[in-house]
Amino acid sequence: MYNILMSRASHNSDLTALAKRLRAQATEEENKLWYEFLRGLDAHFSRQKVIGNYIVDFYCASAKLIIELDGSQHFDDDGIQSDIKRTAFLNSKGYKVVRYTNSDIHEHFKEVCEDILRHLK
Repeated sequence: MYNILMSRASHNSDLTALAKRLRAQATEEENKLWYEFLRGLDAHFSRQKVIGNYIVDFYCASAKLIIELDGSQHFDDDGIQSDIKRTAFLNSKGYKVVRYTNSDIHEHFKEVCEDILRHLK
C-alpha cells in the first residue's frame, strides 16, 4: 500500500506526513509487534521512520536495524523488485534489514521476537 503512496510523495516533508498517517493506520501485524514486543525493549525503536526516500516499518538507530513486515503486496513481481531495490539502498547506507511476513507474526510470533533479539546483539 505505502509503496504506491510513496511514489507520489516527492519530498521528505511529504514522506514525513505519510509516515505519520501510516503510524495512525498501522496494520494488525504492525500493532501486534509494536505493542506486544518492540515497545517494551530497552533498545529504542521508531515506527514508520523516513530514511532516504523510503518509509521503513520499524527502526532501531542504536543497532542500525530495520524491521519490515511484508503483506501480500510484497509477493508479486513489482513488490519483489521494489523490495530488492529498497533493501539494496538501505544496506548501502549501513542498515541491516530483516523481513518477516504477516503470517510469521500470526503463526510464529515467539520465533520472530527471538530472531529480532539476535539481531540486536
